[in-house]
Amino acid sequence: MSSAVPAGPPCMLIIAGHLVVDPAEREGMLAEGARVVTLARSAPGCLDFSLTADTVDPSRVVVLERWESETDLLAFRGSGPDPGTAAKILDADVKRYEIASVGEP
Repeated sequence: MSSAVPAGPPCMLIIAGHLVVDPAEREGMLAEGARVVTLARSAPGCLDFSLTADTVDPSRVVVLERWESETDLLAFRGSGPDPGTAAKILDADVKRYEIASVGEP
């Protein structure tokens, strides 16, 4: 039995990681992010989108996105965060994952 991943486009894109912000700025950033979450969740191809406060580290914002396709992701993403939001991000570790198969746990 082969463990090779089938060729072809991924069946889902996941964007996951975290942003580092000044702890004093985090709640405001999350409040501003609520508008982005609402827009993303109604965008074509968005399966999930979340920006949440880390439960242990007051400087971390957890990012989780699931998209049906790269086209949908890029159509929503545009040019990225506005300059005001980008200035609040001190560091980031967010990665893109192309998922070939999905199953129940």
